[in-house]
Amino acid sequence: MPDYRIAPSLLSADFARLGEEVRAVIAAGADLIHFDVMDNHYVPNLTVGPLVCEAIRPHSTVPIDVHLMVRPVDRISPDFAKAGAGIVSFHPEASEHIDRTIGLIHDCGCKAGLVFNPATPLAHLDWTLDKLDLVLLMSVNPGFGGQSFIPATLEKLKAVRARIDAAQQRTGRAILLEVDGGVKIDNIAAVARAGADTFVAGSAIFGTPDYAATIAKMRAELAKAG
Repeated sequence: MPDYRIAPSLLSADFARLGEEVRAVIAAGADLIHFDVMDNHYVPNLTVGPLVCEAIRPHSTVPIDVHLMVRPVDRISPDFAKAGAGIVSFHPEASEHIDRTIGLIHDCGCKAGLVFNPATPLAHLDWTLDKLDLVLLMSVNPGFGGQSFIPATLEKLKAVRARIDAAQQRTGRAILLEVDGGVKIDNIAAVARAGADTFVAGSAIFGTPDYAATIAKMRAELAKAG
């Protein structure tokens, strides 16, 4: 069975007790903590910055997966590396020089990811995949939590899975394929069968009374996916 990872998104957590929420969801079985950063410019919402990432880092025993929905990205990426991020992902539209941004993130000691919105073509991977540690497909339009999964993402996942498999055979490097947006217990198996191995879930986890039970149900569905 593939090595599946579940990454609860703090965007749906109780911000009044964020440290407690981080500890609780890790105890419930989270593999990563997904940290959404929005700037009210690249996306129409405003969330949190490096200071909050630094504040939760002592509470997290798993990597912090920072998703930058900001423009520009080069100025802020090093700040998140210093704040304790393990992975920093960005959107190609938000970088003047994508290859340079990937190199900057690596130079800061973090893994680098590239994020594709639902309508963003995959051509950027032609020139970057061998340098990436993660590809993140948005299955909703970025900016707000609680949206419904866009079904066309499944075909896009299959296309990226084929690219990643070919790259891994060629180079031996591990590359994660993450999906973010509308992932729930009732569709996570289909998302896995399409090729994803890392699953961001916000309200589907934090909106339930028992995080451990919810994550256990997700893993049971993933086991059915093979």
